[in-house]
Amino acid sequence: MSSRMLDACLLSLALVLASCTQAPGDNATGSGDAAAEGATASDPALDEPSEEVPPAIAPAATTPDFTGFGPVPFGAEAQALKRALGGSLEEGATESPDACHYLFPQPRPEQGQGTTFMIEGRRFVRVDTDDPATTAPGGGRIGMSVDEVAALYPGLSASPHKYVEGAQSLRVTRDGSDAVLLFEADAQGRVQEWRIGLPPQVDYVERCG
Repeated sequence: MSSRMLDACLLSLALVLASCTQAPGDNATGSGDAAAEGATASDPALDEPSEEVPPAIAPAATTPDFTGFGPVPFGAEAQALKRALGGSLEEGATESPDACHYLFPQPRPEQGQGTTFMIEGRRFVRVDTDDPATTAPGGGRIGMSVDEVAALYPGLSASPHKYVEGAQSLRVTRDGSDAVLLFEADAQGRVQEWRIGLPPQVDYVERCG
C-alpha cells in the first residue's frame, strides 16, 4: 500500500473515532432547548376563549333597606324577587295570587321564621325578620333595647303594641323613601323582630291574617 493511501485511511479512521467520542447529551440538549422554547411560546389562538365569557354577576344583597331587597325594589312584581333569589322560595298558602301571602327562602330555619317576603296584589311589599344575625338599615338589631334603637334613629315614633300589653312598636321613616322600618319590642323593652316595607302592608300587625 502506498504512503498516500495509508494517510487517507488513517485520516478516515480519525474522523470516525472523533464522531464516536462526541458527548451524547449534545443533540439531546439541542432538542430539549427547542422543546422548552416551544413550551413557553405563547400561542395567540390559545390566549383567546373560544366562546364569549359573560361578566361576573355580583351577589344580591342579603339584607333589606329602604329601597327594597338587593336589586328588587318594593312594589316590583313578585316574579322579579323570585328571579333575583334564584328560585329558592317556597310560596305560602294563599287563596289567590293576588291575596296577601309570603315567600319563604329555603331551607327554613329550625327556629322562628327567618327572613320572609310579603306579596300582595302580586307585588313585593314588605320584608319581615326575626333573625338576630340580620341587621336593619341604620344598624338596628334584634335584642337591642328601646333606648338603643332610639339612639340609632333620632325622631322615631313609639306607640303601644296593638295586642301585647307593655310592648311597643318603633316606627322609622326616611326622607325620599315611601318605605317604613318598624321594630317590635316586647314588654321588657327588647326588640324581638322587625320589618320594612310599604304602607299599608307594613302596618299589618297580623301579617297576612
